[in-house]
Amino acid sequence: MLKTVVAAVLPVTLFVLSGSEAGKSDLEAIKQTALDYGQGWYEGNAQRMERALHPDLAKRALMPDPRTGKGKIDHMSAMALVQATRKGMGAKTPTDQRRTHVTVLDVSGNAASVKLEMHDWVDYMHMSKTQGRWVIVNVLWELTAEAKKKYGIPDEL
Repeated sequence: MLKTVVAAVLPVTLFVLSGSEAGKSDLEAIKQTALDYGQGWYEGNAQRMERALHPDLAKRALMPDPRTGKGKIDHMSAMALVQATRKGMGAKTPTDQRRTHVTVLDVSGNAASVKLEMHDWVDYMHMSKTQGRWVIVNVLWELTAEAKKKYGIPDEL
């Protein structure tokens, strides 16, 4: 009985995690968009970064307010992210510490949710397919526990 239940549930779980409505070409394009963002950051390749972003991108993180120590939302636009990439901010990361581990969490029509694990942080991205290509619309990011410790940021804000 247990084997039957496990066999019935397992394929459904794998299907949902791999992109419930996405075909192989969409999944590859979604992953490539995340890699353009992550690897573009590390390479200092502003063109690659810009290609991955919707112009109205909103990138946010809960960070400590230097005045109060309480959590506040830090915002970054597509333009600011492209400019930081162009300045080589990500290229300062040693090559052996650069990570771009992509997990497509879900896909529904023209919307996707993606997790990208980088060197010091994790990005949770929302992507949209527009004019035949996938672009990042929203990013909520969080420093890793190790990075928080390194930068003296509390676990909870």
